[in-house]
Amino acid sequence: DGFLNFIVQRCVFNSTDLKDIEYIYSDYYERLEIVRFSSRVGKFVGYTEFGVKQADNWNSDPFVLAVRKNQKERFCKHNIDIDYQAALTKS
Repeated sequence: DGFLNFIVQRCVFNSTDLKDIEYIYSDYYERLEIVRFSSRVGKFVGYTEFGVKQADNWNSDPFVLAVRKNQKERFCKHNIDIDYQAALTKS
């Protein structure tokens, strides 16, 4: 018995070009997505009453937004470059 809370970070892309990459951070509670940050939107969006409050809180903090916005290049671009090179050398 307890609560299930987890975070998913993912990168959606169709090339290694930074403009073609979307970074998505999703926070789930009891299998329901409550809040999401998308690099295409540039801010957090809440999907539940609590998620809306959390999104407002995080959107009002410039540091939190800067960290999430930076993940597109730091997390996605870095790993996509590695994955593309690995795939190209095997094909």
